[in-house]
Order: sequence, then structure tokens, then C-alpha cells
Amino acid sequence: MGPLRFLLSFPLLLLLVICSTRTAQAQSQGTPNNTFIFLACNPDSRVRSGSMAMENIRILVPQLVAKTLQNGYVATSYGQNKDKIYGLAQCRGDVSKKDCADCIKLAGKRIRSCSNKADTTIWYDYCFMRYNKVNFFNKVETGLGIYSYSNKTVSDPKTFNANLGTLLNQVGSQAFKPANHGFGKGKIKLPPSSTIYGLLQCTRDLSPANCRTCLTTASNSFREFCGNQTGCQFAYSSCYVRYDLQPFYFPLDPASTAGGASAARPMLTVVSASP
Repeated sequence: MGPLRFLLSFPLLLLLVICSTRTAQAQSQGTPNNTFIFLACNPDSRVRSGSMAMENIRILVPQLVAKTLQNGYVATSYGQNKDKIYGLAQCRGDVSKKDCADCIKLAGKRIRSCSNKADTTIWYDYCFMRYNKVNFFNKVETGLGIYSYSNKTVSDPKTFNANLGTLLNQVGSQAFKPANHGFGKGKIKLPPSSTIYGLLQCTRDLSPANCRTCLTTASNSFREFCGNQTGCQFAYSSCYVRYDLQPFYFPLDPASTAGGASAARPMLTVVSASP
């Protein structure tokens, strides 16, 4: 997806459709793209230039980058009283340390374009970062949803959706185990000769119960927004769900990537903001 930035008015219901392309399968070097997905800067959270809140954001963002490099996740804060800023950063649970580091550094640079907003979130395929003046730790937030879906539909929706439901239940059972820190991935055969790949992830500040709530909401959104497409992903501020008929998580499925790179295919990205 191309480099897009939108200022969203969060209290309003908004559906924004953006035409884009992304590589769905492996590139020639054998790894999928770390695609930029979206940067959301809440216009109602503006802070004054030179204010203590803006200075705290300036200090916090590099801390988020540095601490995420250590173990792929951090939830921390900086500042005092009304100017305190809460921040969280996390890499996808299957990516390498190098891919995590590259992604979170990019996120840390790009998110600074919204440094005069105290409520900002950025999504990449491999990582995620957000900060806010409001303490959002261990809170399920599904008001802002970013979802992308393929422009191709499956030939047998009934069989496909039945298998997809089974896969999401299986992967969800992994994610809900405390030892897995809200992360699960897996695949299921789709007759006659295809495979569905699925991945779920919560931000690691969520309790198992809150992780279940967020992922259930995201998975249910597939029925409304993804409509029998061959691939779809749904990202909230608290969790992320994705499935595809092409392998996208690591390690890549050798049986499906042996043929090398595939061409980028058109995708639609939709931003939904609601109360």
C-alpha cells in the first residue's frame, strides 16, 4: 500500500476506500513485504508547539523504538500529570529481530509527522506503534479499524468460509494462551488443492479475556467487510487478524513459495472510525 496519511475525526462514522497494491506472496528474495498500512493522527488531540506534552512525545517515541528492539514489545509512559504520554510498540510475533528492528525504526520516524497530535497510531505489516495522553493499557479499542481485502473472490464461498471459521478458531486457541502473548498462526487445507493461512495477534498489554474480546470482534468483522475475498486483514488499535490463500507469515510455507515471486495484486484498504 502506498504512503498514505489521513487525519480522522474519531467520533464520526467514516468509511474511506483506497485503491492500492501489495505483494501477496513471496518476493524474489523469499520474504514478503513489510508494507506501510496507515497512519492515523486524531485532529482533536492537537498539542501546542513547544508545550510539555509535545516535548514528552518527542522523548517517548525514541524510547519506544529502543525498548522494542530488545524484546519486540514495550508499553511505557513519559511525563507527569496532564502532560503524561502513554506509548506502546510491538512487532508481529513471527518476524525476525532484524525485520522487527527495521520496521519499528521506520514507524518511529514516520509517526513523528504527527508529533503535534497526542493521539496517534501507525500500522505496518510487521509492527505497530501508538501513543496517547489517555492511558489505554489493557483496554480493548475497536473504534478505529483498518482493513484491506483482495479484489478476488473465492469460487466456493460455503466451503471456504467453513474452513476459514475452523482455522480462526484453531489459531485463536493459540493466541488466548498466556504463554503465547496473544499471538497465533496456522493453516488449513482448502479442497481441492488450496491452503488458507491465518494469523491473529493482540497487543501484549491485553489480558487473555480482553484479547479474546478484541479478536472475536475483528474476526466477526470479516463477515461484514471481507465478503468471500481470497485475502483480508483487519487491524484495530488492540489487535490484528489476517487470512490469505497465499503464505504471508514466517516461516514461509515452502510448498507454496517454491515457484518464486508472484505479481502484486490490487487490494482495497478501508478505514472505519466509529464511536
